Amino acid sequence: MTLSSTSRPVLSKRFLLLGHRGARHCAPENTLAAFDLALEHGADGFEFDVRRTRDGQSVVCHDPKFHRLVVRTHTLEQLQARSRSAEERTSCLEEVLDRYSRRAFLNVEIKVRGWEREVVAALKRSRPQHGYCVSSFLPSVVRKLHVLDAALPLGIICQSHWQLRRWKVLPVTYVIPHYRLLSLPLVDRLHAGGKTVITWTVNKPAQMLRAAALGVDGIISDDTELLVKTMRARQ
Repeated sequence: MTLSSTSRPVLSKRFLLLGHRGARHCAPENTLAAFDLALEHGADGFEFDVRRTRDGQSVVCHDPKFHRLVVRTHTLEQLQARSRSAEERTSCLEEVLDRYSRRAFLNVEIKVRGWEREVVAALKRSRPQHGYCVSSFLPSVVRKLHVLDAALPLGIICQSHWQLRRWKVLPVTYVIPHYRLLSLPLVDRLHAGGKTVITWTVNKPAQMLRAAALGVDGIISDDTELLVKTMRARQ
């Protein structure tokens, strides 16, 4: 598909450049070091993952295990003690919100069911002021979040066409498809439905430029330095 340079803008005023688990290409993922670096690179914010620990903490961690420790059966203190360095230290949701809620767009991804109420409570205590969304692959999580707070900006993450079909029946503002799912008709349909489109995880300049040309509203990348350099050069 060929798009003319005048058919649609490459970037809009609200175009978001986001780190995937922070600047994970250059720092340990889902850490304050990775989040700080993403912002230093010039990203608008970052995506990060939340799970529940045994002692009822919202830990920032992608995988079910952290250095071979099962997250849900260990305490936050035990998980932090397993970190190999201060840079690799895992944090809790409240710490991330306190540190970044006034200066970064935050995409909070909930990885597990049954932890929606605690995430909503944390967000109410420290509502991000630079834009945010709460997202998940799990439709039940999205629905529960909406019941708890209908004002929350919610997003559904999609890795397949089957998952993508759910956007029409979910109370979401953001649709977050994998970049391989993108097409001009899809982006146009989502925009016609009033949705904001953010795509992941885009790590090559050609893919970044294609996504922007298709009209997405934001890009999530592991390499925030490359993302910012590539996209700002097109402005």
